[in-house]
Amino acid sequence: MCLDVHHLPVPLLTLCRRLRAAGGRPWLVGGSVRDLCLGIVPQDYDLEVFGLSEAQLTRALAAVGRVERCGKSFGVFKCWHRGHAFDVSLPRTERKTGSGHRGFAVQPDPAIDEKTASLRRDFTINAMMLDPTSGRLLDFHDGLRDLREHRLRHVSAAFVEDPLRPLRAMQFAARFQLTLAPDTARLCAEMLSEADSLPVARIWQEWRKWALAPHPSLGLRALRDSAWLQLYPELMALVDCPQDPRWHPEGDVWTHTCQAVDVAARLATEHGIAEETRITLLFAELCHDLGKPQTTYREHDGRIRSPGHAQAAAPLVARLFARIGVPRAFHAPVRALVAEHMCHLHGAPTPRAVRRLAHRLQPASIELWALLVEADASGRHPAPPSNPAAVWLEQAHTLAHARQPPKPIVTGKLLISLGMSPGPAFGRIIHKAYEAQLDGDITDKASARRWLQRTGALPSAPD
Repeated sequence: MCLDVHHLPVPLLTLCRRLRAAGGRPWLVGGSVRDLCLGIVPQDYDLEVFGLSEAQLTRALAAVGRVERCGKSFGVFKCWHRGHAFDVSLPRTERKTGSGHRGFAVQPDPAIDEKTASLRRDFTINAMMLDPTSGRLLDFHDGLRDLREHRLRHVSAAFVEDPLRPLRAMQFAARFQLTLAPDTARLCAEMLSEADSLPVARIWQEWRKWALAPHPSLGLRALRDSAWLQLYPELMALVDCPQDPRWHPEGDVWTHTCQAVDVAARLATEHGIAEETRITLLFAELCHDLGKPQTTYREHDGRIRSPGHAQAAAPLVARLFARIGVPRAFHAPVRALVAEHMCHLHGAPTPRAVRRLAHRLQPASIELWALLVEADASGRHPAPPSNPAAVWLEQAHTLAHARQPPKPIVTGKLLISLGMSPGPAFGRIIHKAYEAQLDGDITDKASARRWLQRTGALPSAPD
């Protein structure tokens, strides 16, 4: 089979022609081929060159552009040509020498053929090779068919040698709308005993990709199918946790969470929110009902209730984030969003309520909270006709607090300008003044002065 290669970067084609002239067989490999098969423009282009020794490869690359060795034992080079950077490697063999993700002996071997080299790949969709000059596709393991049939399948029995692969399966399923093949799921389950060997930084890299993917529920499904969900007891507890069918006809908390994260991903794309904000939203949606297994009970009339589940989630979020390796920057906004995801059901969006919500949510925002609430409400069938947080968001925009809480009007600088001397009381005064501002008693500097005088913090002017 051949693919259209006319749109590939000219510097890549020039490099490949030079490598062929030197006697090599350059192939695009890995994710770049998969992306091209899906009609996605690759972010990076990786070449594997057969038929050349390391010295021959180095000379051929140097004739085209600047070359830098990336890892001597791996036979990997970075080549720059006309503003483009390409990773170029020799084919290599891998031999398991120890436990864990890094327990391999890697040996470049330019003499092996393409099919042998493909056996070290993880999934069939990543094992295809493409000749950039002709468009010829090498697909020894039916990766293209698996892509078309939305199936994620391992290449060989060597799959079990790298315990990171079940987590890679999770993010690939979420990114490319794939379902884990049953045989691959069984192999993943066999690797559970090595999960503890994974560096938490690598675990986070896979979860980050999950959070940026368009179909996060399929990643969660792959995690469950592979038995790796049991590594995250906070999530595992959602499975079979009942909900009141009046409000959640979709079923248990796990089913609702899977539907809600997909809606959150769609909303994030529609609103064009930045990557870091999207990650915050997706993890808040993933965690918003973690407190339900602890708080759910059935009343005498059969109704199912989960009072206080939003607040009960906080320690569970912390434990889950420790397992995943979520960076600290995401902890506070996710905790705040989870704690407040039900607040729109308790009272009207008065200016005071909106100001206080904006304050409690920081460093998150009412804008992001409204997306969380919309995804939560839409994570069921049928979805509501409108976002239940819409009136809160409208009021927040009116007050200019949709993206941040009110800035304090009473500050140390203002107190000094009013003739007050700095001291221990400043902190208490500023705190109480901000509470009054949230309540609407302070709206500007003039009302702040009156409040300070009324409370005795500032002497009244003589008559």
